[in-house]
Amino acid sequence: MMQRQIELYVPVITPFAEDLSVDHVRFATLCRALLEAGADGLAPFGTTSEASSLTVAERKAALEVLIEAGIPADRLIPGTGCCAAGDSVELSTHAVALGCRGVLVLPPFYYKGVPEAGVFDAFARVIESVADPRLRIYLYHIPKMSGVPITLPLIERLVSTYPNAIAGLKDSSGDWQNTLSVIEAFPDLLTFSSSEALIPQNAAAGGAGCISASANVNTAGIRRLIDALGTEREADCHAQVSAVRSLFESLPLIPAIKAAVALQRDDPDFARLRPPFVPASEAHAAKITEAVALARTGRDEAIGGLNPPTADPYAAAV
Repeated sequence: MMQRQIELYVPVITPFAEDLSVDHVRFATLCRALLEAGADGLAPFGTTSEASSLTVAERKAALEVLIEAGIPADRLIPGTGCCAAGDSVELSTHAVALGCRGVLVLPPFYYKGVPEAGVFDAFARVIESVADPRLRIYLYHIPKMSGVPITLPLIERLVSTYPNAIAGLKDSSGDWQNTLSVIEAFPDLLTFSSSEALIPQNAAAGGAGCISASANVNTAGIRRLIDALGTEREADCHAQVSAVRSLFESLPLIPAIKAAVALQRDDPDFARLRPPFVPASEAHAAKITEAVALARTGRDEAIGGLNPPTADPYAAAV
């Protein structure tokens, strides 16, 4: 079985200013803090980032801000999948030109019940239009949101046709058996789970790690689990990340994640959302506070470990 480095990528939230424009200062500062707290990289402009509420121009500008802020491009896998192929091509071409490690690409997700051949054609159009050998696509399987699955036969056809362009997959199905089937069928692909609670299984099966929304809040705790794999500390570390993850799974995810980051950083502006999202309610406050407390426990314990974070992820952003 292939053994590979297990990585943590954070699908970082997008902070908004009072006028709901992207807050570039908070965005860059948060991204630096997440890397310093133990993330291997960032996956901005995915579901957690409210990417479908961002324009192509906003995504491009925000990605450039990260590069200008000194974040290495090879630690970025931005989401570039849109309903319009031309938008996916523009975003993917831009990310490749900046030197990003890869791009996370949704299938076109508005029309449902489309033939799998049509989904293949959509990916093929992006790959052939970008027409750059540096393009590395991470397929984004999130059928609950997209309604358009990325199946094993589709992956097989894409890998066979474009072996150099298809680098990996993020499985946000919530079904470990599906993730395992992808890892077993395509051992050369980098397959990420969407939950840190699955890191031990993912690592044991030959996967690549996780790209998790709750990593915005519990970066250090998840880093601690990855570093503890195969040691006597693994069970305790796994219990901590599973507890944080479980709390967020019982909440409206994106509003709760942003509220938790705002609480951690003592900056309520991080909780701001674009419609159609609304802020987390008072009924959710206790669980959000509990998640933040558990995440701080993970960070404090990581400080005493072999690979402590180099910065405090709870420090004020601006």
